[in-house]
Formats: sequence, C-alpha cells, structure tokens
Amino acid sequence: MPDPNGLPEPVRGYNFRLDVDGYTGYFTRCTGLGARVHSIAYREGGAGPQVRRLAGPVDYADVTLSYGVVPGVHASLWMWLESAVRGTPVRKTPSVILLDADGTETMRFNLFGAWPVEWRAANLDALGRDVAIETLTLVYEKIERG
Repeated sequence: MPDPNGLPEPVRGYNFRLDVDGYTGYFTRCTGLGARVHSIAYREGGAGPQVRRLAGPVDYADVTLSYGVVPGVHASLWMWLESAVRGTPVRKTPSVILLDADGTETMRFNLFGAWPVEWRAANLDALGRDVAIETLTLVYEKIERG
C-alpha cells in the first residue's frame, strides 16, 4: 500500500518463508543473505602510479535459518542435512520469499546450488521458558533476486 505521498511502503523483514522443492517452511530468523565482489588491483603499463581495479571472485555469505522445534515439521530439512553428513550433499535451489502483510509475495532470493553445512540444536535449560530454536546454515554458489 502506498504512503500518503504515493511512494510504496518498505518491505517488512518479519514476514518471510523458505521454499525448497515444494517444501514451505516458516522461520523465526534468516540471516546472512549477501554477496561480495573482490577487487583485483593492478598497475597498467605506462600509466604511472595509478592503480586500476578489476572485478574478481564473488563470495556469497552463508545463510542461517532459525526455527522453532516442532516434531515432524522440518523432517525434509533434516534429510537434506543428512545427505551432506554422508558426504553426498544434494544441491537445491531454495527461495527466501518476502511477504507483505496479506501474505502476498513481494520479493524473492533464489539460492542456486545450495546445501546445508551446519545444524545447531536448541539450547536446553530445565529452568528456562524459552521456545526451543534450532538453526540450519546453507551455503550456495549464486544468488538471484526476483
């Protein structure tokens, strides 16, 4: 919905989901989406002291997903992790999808060649009252914004 000046409202960071091969998961947090292009410095012959820059390799940040533990709900994510633990990671193209207040897709990030590299169990504390939160970290080879 546009604001009074006719500008679109910014996308909210709290309403998102992950789609992987038909599996839809809702998470409490998604961190690490990002890319960095390294620059390569070189001096051109005859250009004097001037240093020029070329685009070098691209690094993509690991994405960490946090979710509340619900028995049986994230079983397909666990099976995906197990393939990597066995040494034969299954590469997939999950999509992190941002939603508006009505649940309509507003933006998506497709992570090509992704697979899980880390899982962390929830902290357990007999004296606490917190929800059990697990994390799953994915690596990927390319990101595309759609």
